Amino acid sequence: MLRAAIAALAALAIAACGSTGGASNVANGSGFSAAGATAPYLTIDQAAAFAKQIERDLAAKGARLAIVFRAGESRDKLREGIAYSHGAFWAYMPVTLDDGRTVNGYAVYNLYRGDGESLPVDKSYLHQDFPLDFIASTGVDDVGVIIPSPEVQRRILEIMASPTYEALHIKPYSVVSNPHNAKYQNCNEFMLDVLAAAIWETTDMAQIKVNLAAHFKPTVVKTNVFERMFAPMADASIKTDDQDGEIVTATYESMSVFMEANGLTKAVYVLPRDTSADAPAGN
Repeated sequence: MLRAAIAALAALAIAACGSTGGASNVANGSGFSAAGATAPYLTIDQAAAFAKQIERDLAAKGARLAIVFRAGESRDKLREGIAYSHGAFWAYMPVTLDDGRTVNGYAVYNLYRGDGESLPVDKSYLHQDFPLDFIASTGVDDVGVIIPSPEVQRRILEIMASPTYEALHIKPYSVVSNPHNAKYQNCNEFMLDVLAAAIWETTDMAQIKVNLAAHFKPTVVKTNVFERMFAPMADASIKTDDQDGEIVTATYESMSVFMEANGLTKAVYVLPRDTSADAPAGN
């Protein structure tokens, strides 16, 4: 029975929103994956080049605010129908460098789960870092991008600059949190709640969940009875008591479909990493 629980845990794909990422912590294991990453997929130079490529792409499209998704593991370790595991807001704004200079660039706004030491793994926190931090933990050569419509960008940025942003954070965490329920949150559900607050112009979480239940179809995470039974016992970051039957959660796939169907996007696309500059002996 214990072996079954461990196997179920590995298959369920824990660690959707890993603890603080970054070049110094590339092995945080973000992803609906079979296990946490054990080594960085990209070299630091490759990650820096990819991060800059994404920034240039967003800037060329005039995005003041974008929703970007990465996969923390290789695709063969992700759940069927789920291409990315961690998403974050990328906001174009003045950024202060270590040397004190201020430049315009993208800052990345994440929800991360606790690391089990400074914060329990079933709790989360909001953290701002930068494109390199985000990309350093990728396990694949592309990112998913949603650029909201200009009006939705404006509304989200307005929320991010106000106390509403933190007020929409639900600290109890589940890797597969149900986006129709306010008991837990993961990184993608947090962004969905901020989006909902922007489009329906409400800060009432109960109303946000009512609206999402009526209009947002979440992604079904394919699991079996053993996974649903034993995974929550084996890992505190997996909670299923907010679910009703199937395990559902918010993903790049379900969020992009929802936003496109309701005219909330300027662009939705997958951006492949430019590998032309990679050394022949690279990854």
